[in-house]
Amino acid sequence: MPEKPPAIEVPPDGLTVITTHINADFDAFAAMLAAKKLYPEALVVFPGSQERNLRDFFVKSMVYMYNIVKVKDIDLNAIKRLVLVDTRQAGRIGRFADIVNRPGLEIHIYDHHPAMPDDIAGTLKVIEMTGAAVTIMTKLLREKSIPITPDEATIMALGLYEDTGSFTFSSTTADDYHAAAYLLSRGANLNVVANMITREMSPEQISLLNEMIQNTTHHTVNGVDVAVTRVSCEDYVADFALLVHKLRDMENLDVIFALATMENRVYMVARSRVAEVDVGEIAMDFGGGGHPSAAAATIKGQTLIQVEHRLFGLLHQRINAWRTAADIMSSPVIQVKPQVTLKEANSLLTRYNVNTLLVSESGRPVGMISRQVIEKGLHHKLHNVAVREYMTTEIGTVTTEASISEIQEKIITNKQRLLPVTEDAQIVGVITRTDLLNTLVDDAVRIPEEVDQGRAGPSPVRKKNVKNLLQERLPDEVLALLKTVGEVADSLKYHAYAVGGFVRDILLFRENFDIDIVVEGEGIAFARALADTLGGRVRAHEKFGTAVVILPDGQKIDVATARLEYYRSPAALPVVEMGSIKFDLYRRDFTINTLAIQLNPDRFGMLIDFFGGQLDLKRKVIRVLHNLSFVEDPTRVFRAVRFEQRFGFRIAKLTAGLIENAVKMDFFKEVSGRRLFAELRHLLEEEKPINALRRLNQFKLLKVIHPKITYSAGLENLLHAVDKVLTWHNLLFLEDSCRKWLVYLLALERPFNARVAGECCERLALNERDTRAIVDLKVKADQCLKWMEFQKTFRNSDLYRKLHPFPTEHLLYMMASTTRGEVRKAISRYFTKLRSTTPLLGGDDLKKMGLEPGPVYREILDAVLNAQLNRRISTREEAKAFVRRSWGT
Repeated sequence: MPEKPPAIEVPPDGLTVITTHINADFDAFAAMLAAKKLYPEALVVFPGSQERNLRDFFVKSMVYMYNIVKVKDIDLNAIKRLVLVDTRQAGRIGRFADIVNRPGLEIHIYDHHPAMPDDIAGTLKVIEMTGAAVTIMTKLLREKSIPITPDEATIMALGLYEDTGSFTFSSTTADDYHAAAYLLSRGANLNVVANMITREMSPEQISLLNEMIQNTTHHTVNGVDVAVTRVSCEDYVADFALLVHKLRDMENLDVIFALATMENRVYMVARSRVAEVDVGEIAMDFGGGGHPSAAAATIKGQTLIQVEHRLFGLLHQRINAWRTAADIMSSPVIQVKPQVTLKEANSLLTRYNVNTLLVSESGRPVGMISRQVIEKGLHHKLHNVAVREYMTTEIGTVTTEASISEIQEKIITNKQRLLPVTEDAQIVGVITRTDLLNTLVDDAVRIPEEVDQGRAGPSPVRKKNVKNLLQERLPDEVLALLKTVGEVADSLKYHAYAVGGFVRDILLFRENFDIDIVVEGEGIAFARALADTLGGRVRAHEKFGTAVVILPDGQKIDVATARLEYYRSPAALPVVEMGSIKFDLYRRDFTINTLAIQLNPDRFGMLIDFFGGQLDLKRKVIRVLHNLSFVEDPTRVFRAVRFEQRFGFRIAKLTAGLIENAVKMDFFKEVSGRRLFAELRHLLEEEKPINALRRLNQFKLLKVIHPKITYSAGLENLLHAVDKVLTWHNLLFLEDSCRKWLVYLLALERPFNARVAGECCERLALNERDTRAIVDLKVKADQCLKWMEFQKTFRNSDLYRKLHPFPTEHLLYMMASTTRGEVRKAISRYFTKLRSTTPLLGGDDLKKMGLEPGPVYREILDAVLNAQLNRRISTREEAKAFVRRSWGT
């Protein structure tokens, strides 16, 4: 008969208990182990059952945690502090849910799951959207310098690898990789991890997986394909989640719900690759939880049929509904009044790049006129005739609530290329035939470009909700800031969108908190309202309708009015007019930068894609939106190369041809030096600019900077040397700043004399300070380097005198340029040991020693500093004695 467990001694200040969710997995166990390191006095308690494989691990593992007790042996009333890891939902912590609302109970929460409405309110909350809970705990242990043993590191690594799918799940973050690196450095045994993670399937598991495959059915729910499989087993089969992963990967499923009856419970495991289906939210309705992409629940007291029936009801409620006219229309509408002449109408067609104009009177549609009709009228010299004379007047319209089938019927029946959308008989938008076709066909198919009214590009508007992705990817304060932006826009009856690189990098899982906002409304008025709400200030640019909101903590938010742009000549600055988000995005450089996320509360987190940006991100392609893009703004070619190399993408074939044409036609001659330098500087500030410079050379773009820049093997070697010395300098963690772009530009101009370097500075319109750095200081740096090349040894004092006049950039340029290791070591010695030398004596010291002030002071102080640098003296007393010996005081 087993012994009765000893009574748990309750300290005077009460118990601290660490727990996690029912059916604890390796991540939960690892997080509890780490929490025990943070709370050494705590008891570790599982709230209920664990995964069967975890139970086996308890027996086999060489590592045993101290103070692991059963929940039934705990007096819940004695708990003063409850530490929750890997969960914050009362429904998932068993009996501990009975005390979470008890007054005076201190609750500490460490979790990586998205927020839910019924989350427990903690006294202390550490919530980070990482791939595993143990990642958060590892970071805390590292920050607090709490040591861990190799066995503990192995258990924590096991939790990390399991919950990130060995770093293959989309929820994996950079922090997870950092945690893994740290655990490996602490002795984590990957052989143990691999053996546990990559277990061979048992015969029972193979049989169950085969049954799951046979029982899989597909259901289209509001346009989304959902796979559901159901199985029954008398006995529990371990690692059901692993089998679901295998099924998903084998069948390439976007959404899978797996239901299994085992013993007296129904187990549900769900996985989703699409933003429209948040499986974590659905699992929560069954008492489970998880992430939008991965979740699970254990259901008691219901049959498999009941669970499946309820599941389908939830799917139809939660999966985003199909679209209406309001979802696919373009707005605002380019329209003309009936009295406008054909000549004026033709100018509008060209300016806005559309093929059809809607004719309206008092906001009501009265007709439409096409480019073909207008061009024929102009051919017959009818320039001053009003459009009312030749417009089509028999047109159909739809309301904003019209279904796709109704839109289809109107466009096809009336053979109408442009369908006005009205609300209370007033025009609020238009739908083109291309819009309709792209809504009806599969998302992977692109309809060729047909620019009618409102279509500013080749692709349909594609929308999907990425609210959960925002919650996972963004810090709480940034997410709250975006919500405030949407609320302020709503109060002004504007529409606000996050746009540009901020959105692109969210989808690429790259950190970028430089927020760009576009509003359909008065951008500057919106910026002022936002600044008032957040306690910030505004810097406005009236000409372009843009503003910068500067928050109290220094963070900046760029705000722009949704605008149309057209260019009067190649390389000219754009003429700006009010427009819609679609036209604002159409003016941007590349498709990957045309994505927008709505921020108004009723549509917060809705991703909008008019021009196929998501597809190009997936295909890793840099593509312009139209063929005149580089004619309008030639500096975009530098951005194309920069983005291509930064993301590891490729420039699309047509776009590459347009770059070559821009170089051939020499559109760059009209580009101002300031704009050219801005693009070059951004490129040289990239993490690895060498590949980008090589690519510029392939496109013959280095000649745009100066005709004498030649990309040779020698230059490439020098650039690689620059990269190495910059990395070396960064690792020194010195307080001095370094302008990285300047070091690379000095390397590019290495062969240039002062005259040619000056020409280059003039072309780039550099300011006086930068021109001096590239012309005068570079000449002196080259002369100093030439002197150093002929020296056999370097006294510290000589090094100091020679190198002290140069800023950091020129010293690094010299280190990269030298071919002698001795010279490089000498400059390194100056950086690390000599540069920060503080003189032992000053003029006041000499005066107190009785020396008369005068030119001799400089001679004495220089001599003292030389002696100090050459290690002949090291203290103030030795310095004074040195002066007395040499100058007889």
